[in-house]
Amino acid sequence: MQQHSLQPDKSWETRHATQIDFSRCQKYSASVTTCQDFFAAPGTVWNALMFYEEIAKDRPFLLRRFLPPPIGSQGCKSTVGGEVKCRYVSGHLVKRATHIIRERSYAFEVVEQNLALRGIRLLGGDYTLRVQSANCTRVALATHYASLNCPRWVFGRLEAAVCHSFHRYILAAMRSKL
Repeated sequence: MQQHSLQPDKSWETRHATQIDFSRCQKYSASVTTCQDFFAAPGTVWNALMFYEEIAKDRPFLLRRFLPPPIGSQGCKSTVGGEVKCRYVSGHLVKRATHIIRERSYAFEVVEQNLALRGIRLLGGDYTLRVQSANCTRVALATHYASLNCPRWVFGRLEAAVCHSFHRYILAAMRSKL
């Protein structure tokens, strides 16, 4: 199950500034969500949650083409307020945990982006776990971002495709960890 939404975002905060002057351009906020069922209890799935930067296996084409290679991460992601610095070949992100309910939901915001992503500013993401049956847990993985890229009918679809590929890559790594 995949979904994405797109709305103009006129309330862009200056703390999200990057090499591009986002304040002079029309910005669009977007959320892309990908769901996958895991045949395991929520506690088992919770213990397999991962960040992109923690995965060592080869990345699919869209991720190799549009996202910089990750090097790793360091910091504490297990408590609200905990920050993780995610390192890439060409820069870094800092993610802060904003909401954690063990075995149910995990959310974070991107508080620093020193990483060129072609007119994209990452805002955050979240994992939501829902029990489907006795031994089946659905994971919804969402990415929230703002984009300057136009025309939206082209770039919105490309951004959604890259996000879904990104999510499927993370979810596959989680599945292999179970």
